Amino acid sequence: MSAVESSADRADPNRAEPVADRDPDVPLDGAEPVPVPTARGLAGGLLAAVARPRPLAREAARVGRDVVKIVRGTDDVGPSERDKRFADPAWQSNPAYRRVAQAYVTLGGALTRLVDDYEAAGADWRDVEKARFAANALVSALAPTNTLPGNPAALKKVIDTGGKSVVRGVRNMVGDLLHNGGLPSQTDRSAFTVGEDLGVTPGQVVYRDEVIELIQYAPSTPMVRERPLVIVPPPIGRFYFLDLRPGRSFVEYAVGQGLTVFMVSWRNPMPQQAEWDLDTYAERVRRAIGVAKEVTGSPDVNTLGFCAGGIVMTTVLNHLAATGDDSVHSAAYAVTLLDFATRAPIGAFSGARMVGLARRSSRARGVITARSMGAVFTWMRPDDLIFNYLVRQWLMGEDPPAFDILAWSVDGTNLPAALHEQFLEIFRDNKLVRPGEMTVLGTPVDLGRITVPTFVTGATTDHLTPWTGCYRTTQLLSGPSTFVLSSSGHIQSLVNPPGNPKMFYYTGGDAGPDPEAWREAAEKHSGSWWESWAPWTVEKSGDEVPARTELGSAEHPPLESAPGSYVLDRVPA
Repeated sequence: MSAVESSADRADPNRAEPVADRDPDVPLDGAEPVPVPTARGLAGGLLAAVARPRPLAREAARVGRDVVKIVRGTDDVGPSERDKRFADPAWQSNPAYRRVAQAYVTLGGALTRLVDDYEAAGADWRDVEKARFAANALVSALAPTNTLPGNPAALKKVIDTGGKSVVRGVRNMVGDLLHNGGLPSQTDRSAFTVGEDLGVTPGQVVYRDEVIELIQYAPSTPMVRERPLVIVPPPIGRFYFLDLRPGRSFVEYAVGQGLTVFMVSWRNPMPQQAEWDLDTYAERVRRAIGVAKEVTGSPDVNTLGFCAGGIVMTTVLNHLAATGDDSVHSAAYAVTLLDFATRAPIGAFSGARMVGLARRSSRARGVITARSMGAVFTWMRPDDLIFNYLVRQWLMGEDPPAFDILAWSVDGTNLPAALHEQFLEIFRDNKLVRPGEMTVLGTPVDLGRITVPTFVTGATTDHLTPWTGCYRTTQLLSGPSTFVLSSSGHIQSLVNPPGNPKMFYYTGGDAGPDPEAWREAAEKHSGSWWESWAPWTVEKSGDEVPARTELGSAEHPPLESAPGSYVLDRVPA
């Protein structure tokens, strides 16, 4: 589960349309402020970093000297030229605005240095990430551009529109306060309809139980490969980020390679499903594999797990290996962490107190809601996912953008309390990589017993599942492994069809123990990692056979057309 970007890498808050590489990392289903206990915990982490007498005194003296220089009109301090929040000419030409920007940069720099010094003093990396998270959120919130008087571009918009932008901005703000947890909307939710604009690759639901629907997609080539592909998306969020509009759909691309594709579609759990756990989810993946085998007549399948779906898939692979079941021929992973010892900003939430608060919250409510999960991850990138939209919608009075991946990102699902608690244990105690620490489907988990060939991907700027952590999977499993490194972040690396000249990926030789050594020797390619995954998978998918016009089978007949019913469930928790 995407380090926090520097100001130079932030999305442009003065653009009306979302930039192509903006990366909504998790489904948000709206957003709400971080729960008060968590906010207090993060504030405590920041205080631990900054309230150390000697570093604090040093930075206070430095800030004092810088403020004197700023008042005198120095040009030594200022925002980066790449920080688009300060792109308006007024930030350079107007003395008052120039000094405000300089003071803001001075304060932000002091907080950053205090956290860096805290790390250099030997603090635990999780405590450092907690402090950095809080410092980043605080600095982002204090930006003068987040206020109307402090944003010259917004003030010009008021003049240019005769005050209409203020009226529209107030309307947007009131709507968000009432209906979006008090944070600005990321997208126009009415712009896309699942099944009409998104998730439109033809197919049929061929299996349904109380937890999943299984979709079989119609072939688009006259010949297909014998061995089917079963895709396991994360149980957090809707599967259709893998089936966006035509031309941006991973499913469409996979079907176009002559693969018979099956997709797991998870049901959105309600509080009455609080007891659903890893056994519940792993059993449904096992059933999906069985249905795909029966429908196609193949003795085995290939699998592909995305994000947390890869964790669930791994527990099934472990069970199959332990029981001598050869139902999976090969497995692929996309931005999945199995080893949580890797340092990442999300480690800010791995402390015992944070985990305990999250566990108690989900137990009390039966689920952890998509909105609650989304709030945490939203605040990991406040400039991109909060204040960018605040400026556009509240200060500029513009409508939320219509963008397919943003529409998906606010269409979240809940996580049942039992599964949430197990994920927290994996996150806090790194149980997956410790043989025998977990038991799923009645089988102790031992990653070393998994011997199927694997294809593993990571993403260069992924701050949820750092690529070096994804790379660790090649060392944890015992079968031959191929690693591919994509450009971009967590979700944007996945929604990455071939043909984008700005995207690239790395391929290399054998995946040795050192990820940096692998990258140093790897070859860079323009395009999408899909183009490397496809031939690897096709080669492992058997001979070509004529595509069947009928989907499903006598035992598993079509129940309804894709994308099915579960993906459309909007009942709130």
